[in-house]
Amino acid sequence: MIDTNIKGLLYMTKALLPGMLARKQGHVINISSVAGRFAYPKGNVYCATKYAVKALSRSLAQECIGTGVKVTDVAPGQCETEFSLVRFKGDGQRAKAAYESFTSMTPDDVAEAVLFCATRPAHVNVPDLVVLATNQPTQLV
Repeated sequence: MIDTNIKGLLYMTKALLPGMLARKQGHVINISSVAGRFAYPKGNVYCATKYAVKALSRSLAQECIGTGVKVTDVAPGQCETEFSLVRFKGDGQRAKAAYESFTSMTPDDVAEAVLFCATRPAHVNVPDLVVLATNQPTQLV
C-alpha cells in the first residue's frame, strides 16, 4: 500500500508536474479516501497512506499557487470494488458482506466526481472533494 498509495503518487507527480509547470497549465487529481479523514480499526497502513495523500495534495496545492496548475484531492467513501476482496484476503463471503449494510457507490460515481473537478474553468479549482454514498455513516474530520 505504501508503494502504490504514496510512492506511486510521488513518482507520477515528479514525472508529470514539470511539464504542467512549463506549460503553465495542468491539473493533478489525487485519489485519497475518507479513510484519510478518519481512521478505522485494522486499517492502520491504508488509513496512514490516505492521510499522506491528503497531506501531499494540500502541500502541492500551496506550491502550485500562481503557476496555472490546479491540485485536487478526491476522497471517496465506500465504493464497491475488488478492494474488499483484497482486504479480506480473497474471502468472497466477507468481501460481499462489506457491501450489504447499505448501497455503496460505484467506480462510475467516483469517476463522475473526478470529471466534475477536471472540467471546471481555468479560474476555478475544487481543492478537496469528499464523495459519500447518501447513507454511509462516517465521522469526517
